[in-house]
Amino acid sequence: MTDVSDPIPVPAPSAASAPFWDSTRSRVLSMQRCAACRLLVWYPRHLCRYCGATDLVWEQLSGRGVVYAVSVHHRPALPALADKVPYSVVLIDLDEGARVMSTVFGPPPAVGDAVTVSWLPLDDGRHLPIFEPR
Repeated sequence: MTDVSDPIPVPAPSAASAPFWDSTRSRVLSMQRCAACRLLVWYPRHLCRYCGATDLVWEQLSGRGVVYAVSVHHRPALPALADKVPYSVVLIDLDEGARVMSTVFGPPPAVGDAVTVSWLPLDDGRHLPIFEPR
């Protein structure tokens, strides 16, 4: 029998992603913005995916957005999610202009639904950003 108390696995912070993970300890959603082209850059990296500049500055985001796409999962992808099915894997268009992939637990949202970030506590004091209806 699978232990449903297994922790949700998350990546270890890298040099590029450490500021993101540090901000989740305070339940702050942050993302890099390129100082050269001014576009938000997601996933964390060392240079801008749009213009190649290396001056990326972290900024706090509102955590609000709109559902762009939804995939409802009726079987858990991981043992730690066994008690959370069905859940939705979603693409969220954040109000600031970036698109992120995340999760919505509970009733599936519809494309176009307004959502806001929520936080799932992790064992080490960090939090995993998930979304819920606004």
